[in-house]
Amino acid sequence: MKVEGRRTSDNIEDRRGMSTGKMAIGGGIGTVVIVLIVLLLGGDPSQVVNTMQQDAGTESGPVSSTPEEEAMVNFVSVVLAGTEDVWTEIFRQSKMTYRKPTLVLFRDQVQSACGYATAASGPFYCPGDEKVYIDLNFFDALKTSYGANGDFAVAYVLAHEIGHHVQNQLGILDQVNRQRSQMGETSANKLLVRLELQADFLAGMWAHYDQKMFNSLEQGDVEEAMTAAASVGDDVLQRKYQGRVTPDSFTHGTAAQRKEWFRKGYTTGDFDQGDTFNANI
Repeated sequence: MKVEGRRTSDNIEDRRGMSTGKMAIGGGIGTVVIVLIVLLLGGDPSQVVNTMQQDAGTESGPVSSTPEEEAMVNFVSVVLAGTEDVWTEIFRQSKMTYRKPTLVLFRDQVQSACGYATAASGPFYCPGDEKVYIDLNFFDALKTSYGANGDFAVAYVLAHEIGHHVQNQLGILDQVNRQRSQMGETSANKLLVRLELQADFLAGMWAHYDQKMFNSLEQGDVEEAMTAAASVGDDVLQRKYQGRVTPDSFTHGTAAQRKEWFRKGYTTGDFDQGDTFNANI
């Protein structure tokens, strides 16, 4: 992705120098794996943060970083700025005002309006404070553990989370959560899959317009995003962590579905094509 000369976002809250003390996660390492599967790339943080307990207060200190990490900070800041520009224009064309979310950078663990979470949770969006939370070390894991290489894999992750913010602002997230609260677990999971696939579509839609507005994409970028989407498909994760696939417990969609909906968003750039709730999935 071409980022040279592009603006960076001011809507970043850097908490990498903050410590929230010790936190206990019920269930030990098994729970951490479950948390990773549930939250990876946009799960509902309320499903896991209620199992976490705060043991100490918050302390702040200087941010110790490497040049490589600061380069990543700059990159995600440019991507965030791109999402701001794209969604502001799309909302403007529909005579709406886009509220820019805040990106929170943290290390190890963090407090949000949705509760406490750890780096094992992966990136997540909290509708309670309209913030996206990311531990930058996740992007190393994305490459080393999931085989998702390239800077546009990182851009896809952030764009997916911003997709949840778009859903929140449009009232989709609240409507889905209300419906899920009245369903059994299997039906609620199926609805959550549709929500997540729409966020993948919105990530692709952002890429479509970022390319139009900034000529930002390089050869292979779209493939990098689709590889990242596929690497965190429910079928891939379940096979990796539990050795079997149980479709009734899917919360994000299969690798093929995630790739397909990102691709559809990218190729069409048409929000009306992203109605995953009425699609044949």
